Order: sequence, then structure tokens, then C-alpha cells
Amino acid sequence: MDELLLIPGPTPVPAPVREAGARPMTNHRSEAFARVLRNVLDGVAVLYGTRQAVLPYACSGTGVLEAAVVNTLSPGDEILALSCGAFGNRFARIAQAYGAEVTRVEVEWGQGIPPERLEAELRQKPYRAVLLTHNETSTGVQNDLQALAQARGDHPALLLVDAVSSLGAVPVEMDSLGLDVVVTASQKALGCPPGVGFLSASPRAWEAYQKARMPRYYWDMGLLAEALRAPLAQTPFTPAVSVFFSLEESLRLLQQEGLSAVYERHRRLSQATRAGVEALGLRPVADPRWASWTVTAVWAPEGVSVGALVGRLRAEHGVVVAGGQGKLEGRVFRIGHLGYVYPEDVLRCLEALGAVLADLGVRVDPRAGVEAAARVFGARAVTA
Repeated sequence: MDELLLIPGPTPVPAPVREAGARPMTNHRSEAFARVLRNVLDGVAVLYGTRQAVLPYACSGTGVLEAAVVNTLSPGDEILALSCGAFGNRFARIAQAYGAEVTRVEVEWGQGIPPERLEAELRQKPYRAVLLTHNETSTGVQNDLQALAQARGDHPALLLVDAVSSLGAVPVEMDSLGLDVVVTASQKALGCPPGVGFLSASPRAWEAYQKARMPRYYWDMGLLAEALRAPLAQTPFTPAVSVFFSLEESLRLLQQEGLSAVYERHRRLSQATRAGVEALGLRPVADPRWASWTVTAVWAPEGVSVGALVGRLRAEHGVVVAGGQGKLEGRVFRIGHLGYVYPEDVLRCLEALGAVLADLGVRVDPRAGVEAAARVFGARAVTA
């Protein structure tokens, strides 16, 4: 039985992408690799919806969160951190670690950030920046990026956006929304191995870079941008070469599917997953208004161990889902449906979930989840 990986990331890596990453190692200062690098950055810029440079770092998503902070801010800056879960809190802690004065506004986990809350907070202090998580995987919440960008209005605060688990699955449109720094990573919706983080900065963010005084060296986006502008585009430090090979192929596949189709696939996967778990008598953590297109967090039934549920899904059905994070650890499990995930994968997961719940003594129709999801997909509930 092939294992089905449905966690918030890393996500499934399809065979063509794996095979591309297995190409022989090459000189990262060569013309051949410069072409790969440029192809990847141009392709990722399309996903960003930006004409600005996209900068690649050899790191995880957390690395580019740190890069966003240190390249635009100074110790003592007043920062507004909007949080609706574990990763919003992480963004805030990074800024605090570098000496920023952080005001954290944390809403109830399962809710999104109301735009009017941002408007009200921006009237309180002369904030230098706002930290925002677009898609919070700990709770399965997707914030309304457009509404929040509009709520920022003409306030001078920079808008720094964690799009690690959304970009490539959900429209972001950095330039048209006026976002100042947006970061993402290779192992989420892009369906590649971990190892590459991306950052793009607006002209306002580049102005802030000139004044920013937080310590930086490896994360210095000026060094990176300068190296990429050279006649032979490269990075100042060794890149994750094999991941770039994978990214080039992944972007080709996404372009082949078409971005509008990719986004619609993720929207429907989210709807079907929520419909399926609700049909099994379970309750998603996220308020429906804020439901993520990429991750669904689900409250465990009363009396059921999350560890036992997750363990049996994997051991007996080959379906890998994630447990909870932070204060939701041991209380929820999370189903990732981002990247190269398709309706048959969600149906297999829900079939397995129904069977495990029944085996654990939960009074449930084991097929109810599959049937409900199939109705969303407009297909008969046929699973292996």
C-alpha cells in the first residue's frame, strides 16, 4: 500500500518532480544552472503576482520569515503582529528576538483576523510594520488578504505576509494588493522537497531596507539581489541545487494545469474535506468564513486519542495526517490538501477516517464522509 501524505507540509512530491531532483549535481556557478535559477524565479514571480524580484534562500519557511523581519526593521520599532494561531505567534517571536517592540493581537484560534480590528489597531500607535499570516495551518484558517490589505489603507506601516502555506494554492497578487514583503517555501503548494524559501519585496520595503538596522548577513536581501542581477545570475551562497531542479519541473506542471484550475482544485478540495469530516460527525476548528483552501484542522471526537487516531490511519490505511500544534496539541488532527493532492486522495483519506473512527467505538456511518465529499466533487464515491 502506497503511503498517502496529507499533512500541512512537506507535501506529496510527484514522480516527475522527484526525478528532476535526482539529476546529477552540477556547478551552481555555471550558465546551465543560471538558466534553471532564472526559470524558477520567473515562474514563482507569476505565482506571486509581482513584477518585483523574487529572492531565493536556502532555508525553510521560518528562515524567510526571519529574512522579512531583519531586512526591513530596526530594534525598537513598533510592530503589530496579527495572530490566529501558532505560526502567527512564531512570526511575532522572530521580531521580538531582534529587539522589536511587538504588540501582539491574537484572536480566538479558529477565527480569522477581522479587517476592522486591523483598522482600529493602526490608530493606536505609529506602527512600523504589520506581521500577518495569510494561511494559518495550526487552525486551518485562511485570512482575507485583500480585505486586510485594504484595511491597512494609506497607513505607512509595511505589510509583511507569511504566505508559506498559501502561495501557489490560493491567489496572492502581491503588487495589486500593495503587499510589502511576501514569503513562501518550496515544500508546500509547490510540491517540492524542503530547502528553498522565497521572498519578494515592494519598492517601499526596499526603501525600508536602506534604513533597517537589525543585524543581517546571510539574510541580507541586498546581497542576494545583487548576485542575481549579475550577467551570470547566481546566489551569494550555495543554493539548494537539487531543489531548484525539482522546482523547475513543478512550475512546468502547474503552468500545464493552469493557475485558475490549480486554485479551483484547492478550493474544491477544501470544501469536500470539510463536508466529509462534518458528515462523519466531526467539527472543523476553523469558522466556515475563514476556512483554509489548503489545510483542514478537525476537533477529535470526545474520548478518542489523537495519537491513536493518527497512528491507526497510518498503520492500517497508509494515510498520514498531522496532529495539533501549540495549545491544540492532543485535541485536533489536521488534513493537508495542498500541492499535488487530488479528489481521489481526499476520498481515500475520508474512507480511512470513517473506518478508524468506527473501530475506535465512535458511532458513525463509515461511508458518510466519502459520500459527502463525492457530492462536492460531483462524482460517485468510488475508492480503492
